[in-house]
Amino acid sequence: MAEVLALVDYGAGNLHSVANALLAAGAGGVTVTADPDVVRAADRIVLPGVGSFRACIEGLRGIPHLVEAMAERVLAGGVPFLGICVGMQLLASRGVEHGVTGGLDWIGGEVRLIEAADPMIKVPHMGWNDVIVPAHAPAGGLIAPGEAYFLHSYHFVPDDRRDIAAMTDHGGNLVAAVARDNVVGVQFHPEKSQAFGLALLSRFLEWKP
Repeated sequence: MAEVLALVDYGAGNLHSVANALLAAGAGGVTVTADPDVVRAADRIVLPGVGSFRACIEGLRGIPHLVEAMAERVLAGGVPFLGICVGMQLLASRGVEHGVTGGLDWIGGEVRLIEAADPMIKVPHMGWNDVIVPAHAPAGGLIAPGEAYFLHSYHFVPDDRRDIAAMTDHGGNLVAAVARDNVVGVQFHPEKSQAFGLALLSRFLEWKP
């Protein structure tokens, strides 16, 4: 039986381009869904996200039983999970954009405004930048070094540095990816990162954490 890859639709993601990128990376099919029952049966789950932390988490929580279904399948069921951009930020304990808002709290940390030490560095962090993978990074080679496309004004600050899977530099070090067990999140956009992004998605489709 073919795997079910659930791309979570909560009104806050660039779903079309992410779905196309997953198909181009080798997915046998992509199920775009907000149905908790579909999420509970999925073999892999992708959570996209664009916009503000508060709007995204409120949109996600606004769909009855969806957050519970995700937690049941990912945290209890152990299926591979990928969060993209704000979908990665929602893994944090809280975000401070437009006031303090609680996140999913799957990976402890806070999402804060980028404060570059160099006044010449512009926020948002937009465009291509290096993805630097530290030694002994989590996720077993899923995140590779290279160059990816970023677009964000807020960044994830994990409570535990062991959850950092990749970094980038924009007026100072910023977290480019986080990972713990079967959960991974990337701040950059794989669907906009050409060959680098497609290679990451292809590895995710084969990932067996």
